Amino acid sequence: MAVTLATTLRAGLAPRQAPVVTVLDLDGSQPSQPPIRHRIAAGAAARLDLRDVGRKLRLWAWDRDYAAFARRLPAPSGAPEIFLLGSGDYHHLTAALIERRAEPLTVIHFDNHPDWAWTFPRRHCGSWVNAALKMPHVARVITIGCCSDDLAQLDRAGENLAALRSGKLELHPWYRTPTAFDRDDAPVPGHVVAHGQLEWANLAGEDWTGFLARLVARLPTEAVWITIDKDVLAPDEAATNWDQGALPLPLLEQAVSTLARACRVLGVDLCGDYSPAGHRHPMKIAEAWLDQPRRAPRDLGLNESTNARLLDLLEEVL
Repeated sequence: MAVTLATTLRAGLAPRQAPVVTVLDLDGSQPSQPPIRHRIAAGAAARLDLRDVGRKLRLWAWDRDYAAFARRLPAPSGAPEIFLLGSGDYHHLTAALIERRAEPLTVIHFDNHPDWAWTFPRRHCGSWVNAALKMPHVARVITIGCCSDDLAQLDRAGENLAALRSGKLELHPWYRTPTAFDRDDAPVPGHVVAHGQLEWANLAGEDWTGFLARLVARLPTEAVWITIDKDVLAPDEAATNWDQGALPLPLLEQAVSTLARACRVLGVDLCGDYSPAGHRHPMKIAEAWLDQPRRAPRDLGLNESTNARLLDLLEEVL
């Protein structure tokens, strides 16, 4: 029903509003890229200077700093929104973007990491999905593309297994070997739990077009919010601050196009660029040392090319 209505709207019975593009300049990684710089110069994108709070918000944020950031965000205009966030270290700010949209929606989350751990502080790039799941207008979060070791030790790492078992959170790895899981009495929808293991229903090698058709048919809401961390892509298509997955960029583009045709996309946010962290807080220094690659990627030009492709596509289909 929702898909039929959205398709009707896309067919032209409702006027199309051009998407509003906003660069949240937290770390300087994106405004200098020519495809983004030219949009800002031409008035096709707005730059919100947040460099003064970038370090406070990076990786995680205290509640007061997160709330101050949320107050600086533009109010929704009714048009589809596109936000550029810089490094994936800022992915937790997606929750603030979603919270501004009061109507029922489904979050479609492309990421090499599930971002579903329980953390302190709670406003953390590794736990923001939990914040989204608590919002009354978020019907479901659907995470697509994970390959990371965050899925390797489910019983010990503090993941939100309750949401996964309830179906409010869906997880579709690109590729992940079976995970030790000693809860044979705790089924996980869409995957197989047996003999002390969780066997993931991996997407690699599967019919991608068929997966997207099934995904759209099961969406609980007409409206969606799409959030993309470029670390879901392989290292030859993006350069990030994190370990990376293997979802091919053309398949990500196909997914975005499919969702835009079938649904009403309220907004899209894009992170996963690389920038030096410059942490000063001891906890952040320790976390980055433990969790992130210790070498900077060699070819940052990959981000310029991939961002250009995604922006061109989003401006065309939204």
